[in-house]
Amino acid sequence: MPRNLYVTLPVKDLDRSVDFFEALGFSFNPQFTSENGAALVINDNTSVMLVAEAFFSTLSKVPITDPRKATEALFSLSLDSRDEVDALVRKAIAAGATEGHDPEDLGFMYSWAFVDLDGHQWGVFHMDASQMPAQ
Repeated sequence: MPRNLYVTLPVKDLDRSVDFFEALGFSFNPQFTSENGAALVINDNTSVMLVAEAFFSTLSKVPITDPRKATEALFSLSLDSRDEVDALVRKAIAAGATEGHDPEDLGFMYSWAFVDLDGHQWGVFHMDASQMPAQ
């Protein structure tokens, strides 16, 4: 089995979070979905577990951080084009997210961000390696 990273995020209302990410065009793996959590499919090899806070609290001995008050982590998602970046962030905002930061164009990389319904920060970017500055 290859080495992979598995991320688990606490959410206040699992059904609301599932609806939010489905509105962005994501799907969920029914094999790993229950009343306690849902596996948000990023691609064939990557998922993020969205877990109801009550269940999440059984997985850790420390309190759950409120991501609106303290940064727990930043999640970055690469897409195939600038247009896809813009489309996804606009969908997120239309579905109830807030803008994380203004769009940023570095020439070789374009990024924008949103903050989901639970305060988790998602950076969305497109990178064109052929445009990277020489070192």
